Amino acid sequence: MNLKFLGAREGKYSYFNAKAFMIHFQQNFKGVAKLAKKSKRLRKMVMSSLITSVAAATIAGGAFASPPDHSNAGGKKSPSVEAHVKPTIKIGQRLFKDLNANGKLDPYEDWRLSTEKRVADLLPRMSMEEKAGIMQITSLSKTAINDYINNRHIRYLIIRDNPSAKALAERANEYQEIAEASPLGIPIVFTSNPRNNINEQNEFGISEASGQFSTWPGTLGLAATRDLSLIRDFAEIAAAEWRAAGIQKNYGYQIETATEPRWRRISGTFGEDPSLNAKIAKELVLGFQGEELSNKSVAQTVKHFPGDGAVVRGLDPHNEPGQFATYPTAGSLYKYQLPPFQAAIDAGVSSVMSYYNAPKNEGSAAQLPRELWQSETKQFEEVAGAYNKTLLTDLLRDRMGFKGYVNSDSGVLTNRDWGVHNLTIEQKFAKAIDAGTNIFSDNNDPSGLISAVKQGLIEVKDLDPSVSQLLTEIFNLGLFEDPYTDPTEAQNIASSEKSQAKADKAHLKSVTLLRNNKGMLPLTDKKVATTKLYVEVFSGSNSDSRTAALKEIIAKEDPTVKIVNTLSEATAAVVWLRPSPFEFPDNSTVDIKLGTNTGIDVARVKQIEEKVPTTLVINMTNPWVIDEVEPGAAAVVATYSVKAEALLDVLRGRFNPTGKLPITIPANQDAVEKNASDVPGYAEKFDYTYTNAAGDDYTFGFGLNYKK
Repeated sequence: MNLKFLGAREGKYSYFNAKAFMIHFQQNFKGVAKLAKKSKRLRKMVMSSLITSVAAATIAGGAFASPPDHSNAGGKKSPSVEAHVKPTIKIGQRLFKDLNANGKLDPYEDWRLSTEKRVADLLPRMSMEEKAGIMQITSLSKTAINDYINNRHIRYLIIRDNPSAKALAERANEYQEIAEASPLGIPIVFTSNPRNNINEQNEFGISEASGQFSTWPGTLGLAATRDLSLIRDFAEIAAAEWRAAGIQKNYGYQIETATEPRWRRISGTFGEDPSLNAKIAKELVLGFQGEELSNKSVAQTVKHFPGDGAVVRGLDPHNEPGQFATYPTAGSLYKYQLPPFQAAIDAGVSSVMSYYNAPKNEGSAAQLPRELWQSETKQFEEVAGAYNKTLLTDLLRDRMGFKGYVNSDSGVLTNRDWGVHNLTIEQKFAKAIDAGTNIFSDNNDPSGLISAVKQGLIEVKDLDPSVSQLLTEIFNLGLFEDPYTDPTEAQNIASSEKSQAKADKAHLKSVTLLRNNKGMLPLTDKKVATTKLYVEVFSGSNSDSRTAALKEIIAKEDPTVKIVNTLSEATAAVVWLRPSPFEFPDNSTVDIKLGTNTGIDVARVKQIEEKVPTTLVINMTNPWVIDEVEPGAAAVVATYSVKAEALLDVLRGRFNPTGKLPITIPANQDAVEKNASDVPGYAEKFDYTYTNAAGDDYTFGFGLNYKK
């Protein structure tokens, strides 16, 4: 053995402390120690060599010196660095991207530095036009992608189509190469609305896509499980799927409290309880982002601050008749609307989306601290959330401690500019930025912002806080080092049976048993053996196709069930109602009473119930007015956009229902008309709640099981 190897050679062990060296010595030189026992001279040589080595290590770096930058020892691992277009720079064992291709390592390219230092270096390198461009986020366009990246300098893109995970990753890689080739090499952040939940209608701004990743129940269904651990699993699984497919930012989730039963976007929320919503908001942020943003995170944009649930008569704030939010109950904003947002902020959410609405003074009780009022008699500035400095700066940032960036909702610069319609595009940009908005959604034209700077309405330095926050997110997501992903691996992750098994558990746990006083459920094997089952789905124009699909699933999953095609043959029935809210053409209100407007043939449902014992299943995307159809059923079950297989397992008794109502069901239409739009159903001051024949109130948190 070459004993000279034991000596201290320059740099060899300079990054080991004495303890580490002794461990290394013991593990690798046991043979030398054995020999040393037999020879006094050899023993002296070994000890001398050891002392020399330890001394050299101590002198070179101190007894507990850190590894040098060029080494991966001591846990200082390099991040993944992948360049497709630009050159790289290697320093020792460390690899860096030369993003501006100037042949040297600039601070913004050096991942060893803090994000703050990197942003500070990159910011002055950007032109005013580049800064204006990065403050826009727009829908992805294949035909315009080069223009968006190279001419308009846009780096935030919204995916609205529904390709496979592999196709998403392949396209993302292609577009990231275009961004990498740009002068500063600033990467793209791909954004999407939720993609993992079943949605009755994939609506713009709610959920444009589903079915390509693990498929979970609707968000109300997740809330109905009351299983925060499962919700964390959902967020972590979805984050892994998205990130692998090249999506790094989520326009979600709607954590606002659903207080107006006619609001058409309740299906995208987690229900009406601010406490439960706050707990879920925390799990979502930590599940998607982690404790802090990293190269494994999907940044969250929770929405719509300060809570879109208090809409007037349920009218859609996308449209002018629904532009106002009113708060008729004193203190409701702080009590019911803000807690979920505070929880998301405390968990470190990356961004918050403002609501379209303009808060209205008329009809609103006192909500804000007096020092935030516009005047002695005027509480709110009646302008949309993106322009509302009191809401975004005074409340969200100063009072609630939000440190991230504010993302406007789509179209606030054009046709959803409530309260600022008479301003020029330049004035709108200036007012919104002054209010605290940092990025403008679904806007692909930064020229208005550029013009505002040139007109002197905004100074270039006024853009820097917004650009700094956006760059901070991009750096923290690890995109400057490696924006690329493996398409094959992306598809493997998206198709994981293990992930879908978790999702299937959520489907099962969400199904809520509301009434079973006649003992119809579960449909045991014994009952099924003598049952001729009639099945019908009611969902407006889709009723026939959905009925056929449900029958097919039952036949495939449970062939022992005998399905008949006519009611006259049947001895029992399962009826699944899947209504949709209906906004009247005159914009007067929204109808949530089961009937023709909502897609339900009430007379037919009652006919079935009168003919045979019927299990009435109601898909609760809103708290429907069910007083006409509920009493005649033998059993009543609530779902929240779940897989039919999960419903079947519950009806057959293979899973004992555990779901709890995330919303309160109104007693009748009169209760809906009298409701306070800013208060949850369970907190109404009158007898608001529907009570069934067994004496049970269908209020938030109610749900039965099959008693053993």
